[in-house]
Amino acid sequence: MTRSSHFSFERLRGIIAKEFTQMRRDRLTFAMMLGIPLLQLVLFGFAINSDPRHLPAAVLFADSGPQVRTFLQAMKNTTYYKFVREVKSVQEGRELLARGEVQFLINIPQNFTRDLLRGDRPAVLIEADATDPSATGLALGSLNAQLDSAFRNDFKGPLEYLGRTPGPIDLRVHAQYNPESNTQFNIVPGLMGVILTMTMIMITGLAITREKERGTMENLLSMPTRPSEVLIGKIAPYILIGYVQVGVILGAARFIFHVPMHGSIPLLLAVALVFIAANLAMGITFSTVAKNQLQAMQMTFFVFLPSILLSGFMFPFRGMPSWAQTVGEFLPLTHFLRIVRGILLKGNGLHEIIPDLWPIALFALVMLTIGIKRYRQTLD
Repeated sequence: MTRSSHFSFERLRGIIAKEFTQMRRDRLTFAMMLGIPLLQLVLFGFAINSDPRHLPAAVLFADSGPQVRTFLQAMKNTTYYKFVREVKSVQEGRELLARGEVQFLINIPQNFTRDLLRGDRPAVLIEADATDPSATGLALGSLNAQLDSAFRNDFKGPLEYLGRTPGPIDLRVHAQYNPESNTQFNIVPGLMGVILTMTMIMITGLAITREKERGTMENLLSMPTRPSEVLIGKIAPYILIGYVQVGVILGAARFIFHVPMHGSIPLLLAVALVFIAANLAMGITFSTVAKNQLQAMQMTFFVFLPSILLSGFMFPFRGMPSWAQTVGEFLPLTHFLRIVRGILLKGNGLHEIIPDLWPIALFALVMLTIGIKRYRQTLD
């Protein structure tokens, strides 16, 4: 057959029509082409916020005078602080910080009102969870300017001379768990979860589809094996790969980035097993849904994008709107980031990580159950 030397618009039209027909038949790819840009638009436009406000704070009262209320109201007026708990002891407040239930602990000392009215600048201790410096830096930086004018209404008449002195309160800030506000201490442990999510879902997402495309699926189907045996057998080898990645990241964190490791490494490795299993189960489920490897890759990217943006890895979790935080709570990466940062930076034990461990285990069980149910012993 001789090839025409002239450009034909009719042949071009035919090829374009063919591509549109293929696009219409491959509905998943077409949905991804539209869905991923829309997902990015929604996440970056509405969910991402690098300046979190209304951060939860706990207060320890040793003085309850009227100037204490003025001080706390000044903190609320910055819009960075939201008082959610009143604690009875420093230990109780620090436990809330360790579990991540509050971002700040404000300690109002005894004789606060008396010392303030004497002009003795009472010292107020603010303990901040600085594992994520971007979530606390702006909040702490906003206080000094606000406090200079906070007591203007209180310092009148005989007390007017106190208003002429800037800084009526001696603010003492203790940045807990990351006193130097080193962003590497926050990012490097988080990379463990991000890398495991990306690689584990991607590798296993291609497992069943690879068998179909290479024509070896028939061999698996002819074997006297149960669906659970095939899927777990495909997951198991990648657990070792996941642990190799964990070891590399921990080694780099310790010897290159000098990330402190205050908690139990065996506990972290045990939690990593649950997280690896959750991601492998998700990938294997994708492979039972996708018709080819391209679709499996597309589904992986569709999950990975919201995981990295809504988990608190790149942007403060509490800076997102409530609906985005709700979505983020369903992602295993969100809970794993809290666990790994809590173990390494805070020295958390099993008691502190249980609230974030069981959602990961439940997710792994649900994903594996769906994958087993979708797996078929016979070819369609």
